[in-house]
Amino acid sequence: MIYYFLYPLHETIGAFNVFRYITVRSIGGAVTAFLIMLLLGPWFIRKLKQHQIGQVVREDGPETHLAKKGVPTMGGVLIIAAISTSSLLWTRLNNPLVWLLLFVLLFFGCIGAIDDIRKITKKSSDGLSARGKLFLQIFGASMVGLFVLLHPGYDGLLSVPFFKNLQPDLSWFYIIFAILVIVGSSNAVNLTDGLDGLAAGPTMITASVYLIFSYLAGHAVLADYLQIPFVSGAGELAVFCGAMVGACLGFLWFNAYPAQIFMGDVGSLALGGALGAVAIIIKQEILLAIVGGIFVMEVISVILQVGYFKISHGKRIFLMAPFHHHFEKKGWAEPKVVVRFWVVSIILGLIAVATLKIR
Repeated sequence: MIYYFLYPLHETIGAFNVFRYITVRSIGGAVTAFLIMLLLGPWFIRKLKQHQIGQVVREDGPETHLAKKGVPTMGGVLIIAAISTSSLLWTRLNNPLVWLLLFVLLFFGCIGAIDDIRKITKKSSDGLSARGKLFLQIFGASMVGLFVLLHPGYDGLLSVPFFKNLQPDLSWFYIIFAILVIVGSSNAVNLTDGLDGLAAGPTMITASVYLIFSYLAGHAVLADYLQIPFVSGAGELAVFCGAMVGACLGFLWFNAYPAQIFMGDVGSLALGGALGAVAIIIKQEILLAIVGGIFVMEVISVILQVGYFKISHGKRIFLMAPFHHHFEKKGWAEPKVVVRFWVVSIILGLIAVATLKIR
């Protein structure tokens, strides 16, 4: 929106020419989302407290988490509002890819909101049924998969990091693959959101990496030079990713230990779904498993724990799953677990960026 209002003025005032640059608008999107979170955060937390929208703690969780009971939750509503508002302000609104991402963000956010509201009203950890949640997630993700295959310029080719000539064609099976990526990413971020600041940090790092890749994928010359898939219009997704970075950074202001607010499923499902959608749209799907390695690790820890528990008739691999609870049980302080997971996430992000040249 700002682009349409200010860029045309460059003919009379040359300084307004900067609004044509995606880099400038990505920074603007990040700063805008951050300021929205920072300015509205205290008011939003007060409103959540007034309406008694507080965290419901699992009885079988770590004992230290009992103190989190009643802390305002559903902060993801403000995150979604910040990302959406910032994206509408700074992106070129004639780009269908931007609207597709906003759809995913809002759709998965609504799924999480239903889940959160049911937990709060029931005052238990049982929200939306797993089957119902999965059905809605699959429906939303299938829309992205269909769009990718039917939109001009897209195909079913899969981009594999480190291998420039390896691009298997999944054809119509790409829709199923897209569903797995988006639904898996959404649930992985949701599982990671168990400690103060744990989900927001890696999400911010992952979004930063995809900001870079989105910009490069939308630049024909740079994409050809780096031998990555060129996606017309993908550059605008860098602005969306910038808004995600700014919103997560602003949320961390209030979510850092000890947390004043939690994002809830409305935030984690929406952020994870949006990251998965970005990965699909810019044809960097498998890269998500690298830069989002923390999320992958959390999911695998749950799968291994549940599987081994059933096979061994009650034995466990980890003291508790997801993986971050294992370290809590070992005596690590919550901030130490979170910061060390952030460190690992940064290293994985650097490795992901390195795949641009290591091919």
